[in-house]
Amino acid sequence: MKKNISLFISLVLLTALVACTSTNTSTSSSSNTTSSSSNTTTNTNSTTIEATTSTTTDVVIDNREFMVEVYTTLGNKTKLLEKQADLMIKKDLGVNASTTLTLNDTVKYQEIDGFGAALSESSAYLINNLDETKRTQVINDLFSLEEGIGINFVRLPMGASDFALSNFTYNDIPSGTEDLTLSQFSINRDKQNAIPVLKDAFALNSNIKLIGSPWSAPAWMKTSDSLNGGSLKPEYYEVYSNYFVKYIEAYELEGLPIYAITPQNEPLHETGGYPSMKMTVNEQISFIKKLGPTFFNNNIDTKIIAYDHNWDKTDFPVLTLLDKTASNYIAGTAFHCYAGDVENQQLVYNVAKTKGIWFTECSGGEWATDFNSNMSWNMQNLFIGSLNYYSKGVLLWNIALDENFGPKNGGCQDCRGVITVKNDGAIEKNVEYYSIGHFSKFVMPGAYRIEAKLEGNDAVITTAFTNPNGDIVVVLHNIGGSSTNININYDGLNTFYSLPGNGTTTLVINKSST
Repeated sequence: MKKNISLFISLVLLTALVACTSTNTSTSSSSNTTSSSSNTTTNTNSTTIEATTSTTTDVVIDNREFMVEVYTTLGNKTKLLEKQADLMIKKDLGVNASTTLTLNDTVKYQEIDGFGAALSESSAYLINNLDETKRTQVINDLFSLEEGIGINFVRLPMGASDFALSNFTYNDIPSGTEDLTLSQFSINRDKQNAIPVLKDAFALNSNIKLIGSPWSAPAWMKTSDSLNGGSLKPEYYEVYSNYFVKYIEAYELEGLPIYAITPQNEPLHETGGYPSMKMTVNEQISFIKKLGPTFFNNNIDTKIIAYDHNWDKTDFPVLTLLDKTASNYIAGTAFHCYAGDVENQQLVYNVAKTKGIWFTECSGGEWATDFNSNMSWNMQNLFIGSLNYYSKGVLLWNIALDENFGPKNGGCQDCRGVITVKNDGAIEKNVEYYSIGHFSKFVMPGAYRIEAKLEGNDAVITTAFTNPNGDIVVVLHNIGGSSTNININYDGLNTFYSLPGNGTTTLVINKSST
């Protein structure tokens, strides 16, 4: 019995010993596995960290480079919007220069509508009556991007201005009568010259925007019973609003959409010498309050742009913008150059930053004939100046006049057109042509002005844009007579350009072609 008990105890101890050994082995194995696994994880993490460290310390080479097209006009006329040798912009291509231009297309300002001039009846008549070959050439020179300067913004007098073959509106009826339903409304006069020219222009450039401006309402609606002078009678505000609707609809039927209108050209100017109509700020506000709802009720989306007169009278546009009802109906305000300073656009912009500003008229003439001085004044005030003070577009006065500064219908006796049609049919491209071209040919509708910081030379002025396709357009003008070396920096890339004295240059950074 004792032997059996002893044997049983021995078996129990042996079993416990085996179990303990097995447990120790398992624990040891598990511990080794964990250790091994831990080592593996550590090594893996170490590898990952090492790779990450390697990636962050690698030098990233910026291989971006873009071609830069260069177009230059010189004050002595030896170069006229002439293409120069291309530049390249890439990393570390700049040199030490006292003047630096830094471009930043992440900072955007106003959207751009376009650049151009007015197709007065006089201008349309001259172009439309050239022989077929010259007519085609002139329209190409003005409106084609490939062959000309690609004008894409055109102002249209609604009826006669001081540059017309004679006085007219779209609803002329005998004195002492009225046509409240506008049954006699017709744009047939425009179909003689303006509309044929516009249709050919649109065939070349479908991006053209049209802005209509009346010099006068029909005489029967006015206090003077005349196109020359007087004011619009309040009892005709509604019918005159319908007059605008009919004008827009008639042009639409011709395939010529009207982008915007102004209620009155130069509302503070009244003369008996040619079509004009006085419209005080209070009168214009009251009229806009009729015009806006009339557009809405007729599904007209044409923009209403207030004021349309000189830089000096900022109270007119400011009061219009501050009128809550009128302001709801207007897209912004428009300016002319004949009095005041371009800086006043900033004052108006500050009042209503969500509203647009347009520059809509300035004419050159015999009072200033030096090409270099005119080019510089245009850049400082009408183009670079007005754009840097928030203009969405720039329009000059007559696209074309003859060598006698006409045909004239009163008014300015020595104004210069963008081009001059000589008596023998020859065409002269004036300083205004090249001023417009430095912008219209390169800055596309829908572009935005961008930040352009120029340091080191007060004689150089500039403005810059980003086009819808991403290309960057820079316009530089050198007021001084000596060339200026400029380092141009954009998004970490650099290039160097020597801007000629009395020179205007457009640079196009071709980002879209890469």
